[in-house]
Order: sequence, then structure tokens, then C-alpha cells
Amino acid sequence: MIDFKILKKSKKSKARLGILRTKHGVVETPCLVPVATQAVVKTLTIEQVLQTKSQILIANSFHLHLKPGEKIVEKSKGLHKFMNWPKPLMTDSGGFQVFSLGFGRDFNIGKIMAPPATFRKRASSLAPLPASLRVATRAGDLPLIKEGGHPKSLRINNDGVFFKSPIDGREIFLGPRESIKIQEALGADIIFSFDECTPPNADYDYTKKSLLKTHKWAEICIKTKESEQSIFGIVQGGKYYDLREESARFIASLDFDGFGIGGEFGDDKKIMKNMIARVVNNLPQERPRHLLGIGHLEDIENIIRSGVDFFDCTVPTHYARRGIAFTKTGKLNLSQAKFLNDEKPLDLTCSCSVCWNYKRNYISHLMKAKEITGLALLTFHNIYFFNSFVEGIRKKIKTGKI
Repeated sequence: MIDFKILKKSKKSKARLGILRTKHGVVETPCLVPVATQAVVKTLTIEQVLQTKSQILIANSFHLHLKPGEKIVEKSKGLHKFMNWPKPLMTDSGGFQVFSLGFGRDFNIGKIMAPPATFRKRASSLAPLPASLRVATRAGDLPLIKEGGHPKSLRINNDGVFFKSPIDGREIFLGPRESIKIQEALGADIIFSFDECTPPNADYDYTKKSLLKTHKWAEICIKTKESEQSIFGIVQGGKYYDLREESARFIASLDFDGFGIGGEFGDDKKIMKNMIARVVNNLPQERPRHLLGIGHLEDIENIIRSGVDFFDCTVPTHYARRGIAFTKTGKLNLSQAKFLNDEKPLDLTCSCSVCWNYKRNYISHLMKAKEITGLALLTFHNIYFFNSFVEGIRKKIKTGKI
């Protein structure tokens, strides 16, 4: 089980400093939770991840169920031993992956719909985003998903979801009981309840009905769990304020150790900020809050100001694999030829080992040569940079600046 204590509350916002204790160590909050989808942070060894200031990771129970299978991990005495990670771990429930295989694939949509055209124009010079981060259009341009609508490639009912394995095509059923049993076998410190992640273009009636399933599944998850792991309940409700508040109140009434804020947030980030605030207002102060799958650098301070303690996001790793480095002066696309003549480190203010030992021209060469070491160096730097950024916010909360 976990022990979470709030050390300081901001007087300027809802931000707070906290400390989370688990049997695998302590986590200072607020913090980034890097994503280790297949029990690995892509391109890095665990020894390298430990040098990026990372305190806790989140693995993907859906993908680990498909391969190698939770029984293999359980025989290895759990995920910590299996991947040689000595610090705290989370596993997600599989809900978002089901969404990705369903309406997410049907409409090519993600958690936040497309930004304004001016931003899209600025971003067009970068390499294409991976599907998990990419959105095709604004929600208003998509056909509404109404009550009774179904995704093409899976079947959702009151008990769970039937879908075809993306590996071998066999039909698999995943519901709240199955999700909890998988996560118990994996053995992370914190697990999440099973939920339906509704798409951005779902209408009110569809979202309402989906919410009732998520709430029913949350109750089943609590009853199913037999381990000493801590379990977080997930708040859903789509882009509808009243449904978000209803969900937060219901999930808060159950015996969860903490809370996840899941799903999508409509057409823009201003809505996301307001939505998170509405949810947080209806959650108990003394328990931790985790924002699932959202954490662009420009969002992080607002997320923390809204009262979020943890957030996971693939941005640092996905962008690295596109050749993008985050710096204090903005993003650098190391795939561009101009960096072959640039002998500066990625970021003059960064103290990570990549910035101490390698120059932009070398990393640009690796990207041009399609060497995996280039991806690893950028991944290491980006995670370190994000963790340092959040560390700076913790210091600002401590000194009363946020």
C-alpha cells in the first residue's frame, strides 16, 4: 500500500508539494511519470533511466498481457524484478488502449483535438507525430458518435470489451475483473481501475452511458482486487463539465487509494485546464491525483497549478524518436542539416550527461545516419529535461512562487 502526505499547499494556486511512500521507495510530488510501455523506456536501459531523475514509471498492462503475458512476468517475481526497476511502478488498466483500437483508430483521434490552424502551420515543419499523439481534425468537424454507436474493430458491452489481438488476430475479452487480475500478476505498486475512454466526438448521451459503465466497472475492480497493491479510480465524463463532476463525486465515494483523471478534454487546452479544475474540486484533498496520458511541456505548469500530483506522457520519448530535443530556448529538430555545423550542446543550461558529453553536430549526424544511439541520446536528454523542469516547479511551490 502507499502512504501519501501533503507537505505544502500553494497560496497562489491549487498546486501542492507531497511525498508518496511505497515499498519500493519514495516519490516527491508533483512529478512526471515516464512511460515504459513494454516494461522498457524505449531506447534506454534501466540503468540509464535511473540517471534521468525519474522517480516512478508506468507500464502498459494491455501490451504486457499480449506479450510476454502476465504469467511470464509473475514467474519472474513481478514487474520490478522482470525489468530490473528498483523504484515505484504503476500499471494502467488497458482502457485507453481499447479506445485506441476502437474509435481512436476509426477517426484518427487522440485525447486533445487539433489545435488552431496557426499552431498547425508552425508545427508542420516537424516530422509527423506518432498516431498516439496525433489528431486529424477538430471535434466539430467529425461525425458525432451517438448512443448505440460502436467502433468498427471491437465490441463494447456492459461487461467489458471484445477485440482482436493486434499481434495474432485472435479474439480477446478484457473487462474489469480481467484487468485487475492482469495488473495483480504484474505486481506494480499502483494499479488503475478499468474504464472506457470516450472519444472527443462522442455526444452527451453516449458519454453518459459510457460513464455508467466506467462507474460499474470501478466498483467491480475494488471487489476483485485481492492484492496489497494500491488502486486508483479513474474519472471520466468526456468534454461535459457536469458529467466530469458527477464522475469525480462517484469515484471519490469509493474506497480508492488515489484517483486518475482520464479521457479526452474537447477542442482546446483551455477547456482541459477548466475541466481538471472541476474534477479536482470534487476529489478528496488527502489522496493523490494522476492525470493520465497528458503532459506536453507547455501544459505542465498549468496541470500542476490545477492540483495534479502525477502525470504520465510519452512526449519526451516520442519526440526524441522524431529527432526533437527540448531545450530552454525551444525545440530543436536534430534531423535538420543545419545542426551538422553546430558544436554546442543540446542545452547550455542542462546538466545531463548527454549535454556534458555530446554536441548537436554529432547527434544530428546520428539522426541522419539512422543510428539508434541518436534516439537514445535524445530520449535520455528529454526525460532528464522534463524531470528537471518539474523539479524546478516543486522548488517554486516550496518558495511560494507558484
